[in-house]
Amino acid sequence: MNIDKVLNNKRLILAVLGVTKKEFFSLLETFEQVVLQNAKAKKRKRAVGGGSNGKIKHAKIKLFFILFYVKTYPTFDVAAFVFASSKSRTHHWAHVILPLLEKTLGRKVALPKRRINSEEEFLALFPGVKEAMIDGVERPIVRSKKNKTQKKNYSGKKKRHTRKNVVITDKKKRILVLTPSKNGKVHDKKLADKALAVVRIPKEVALLGDTGFVGIDKQHPNTLIPKKKPRGGFLTDDDKAMNKLISSVRIGVEHAIGGMKRFRCISEIFRNKNGWDDNLVNVSAGLWNFHIQMT
Repeated sequence: MNIDKVLNNKRLILAVLGVTKKEFFSLLETFEQVVLQNAKAKKRKRAVGGGSNGKIKHAKIKLFFILFYVKTYPTFDVAAFVFASSKSRTHHWAHVILPLLEKTLGRKVALPKRRINSEEEFLALFPGVKEAMIDGVERPIVRSKKNKTQKKNYSGKKKRHTRKNVVITDKKKRILVLTPSKNGKVHDKKLADKALAVVRIPKEVALLGDTGFVGIDKQHPNTLIPKKKPRGGFLTDDDKAMNKLISSVRIGVEHAIGGMKRFRCISEIFRNKNGWDDNLVNVSAGLWNFHIQMT
């Protein structure tokens, strides 16, 4: 594969890697340091760089491969064909290199927080944030053959088997908090409650949610949620106007989720084992945040 041809084509690099050339080389600068430190940390018989040359020995090619995998989410057979390797080898590359990309994004301060422990921590991490939006994000997975497992994964909201997270964003569409991945059966509000995502937000920060989070106003007094139409009743013009206003502000969280789902590893049906999907969604959120930083 001619990597330079992809990197020098504005349209092609976005289609293949999901990042711009500027973002790629900014990531590469830190990624090279992470790869070198990871190599030195291992017990070795040779010096770093010794041994046979692999298909993707250099950090530039490793970063290219993992971004290609996250963006296009090919099967390992397809990845093996593209990189002239074997299925088992591309499987190994993906599982070894993804944590290095995750660590790189962490050093770039692009990864979302997985948990907030106090209001003071929120203010220290996100100074200047006056409004926060909360929403659930689901991604489809393969239906389990085990009856008990497939029932846990079935989402009545999406009418399919999913895994889900709750995200909290700011008005700049930056993902501030990403809760751990859970089964699709878990309700959005219950997932937020388990992660204590709402109660740790300072009272002076306005929180906007959709109708899936009815009840969080009891946990966070500075909350705005659209009103539901009463059964057999109707909404007043003032209620409709307020709902429209809330939706116009909340659209930022939808754009952030859309930014994450530019990477097909979390928009297509997840084919790998559960557990690894949490790393993929975290990396996708980090890549989106990094894109926000660079623009």
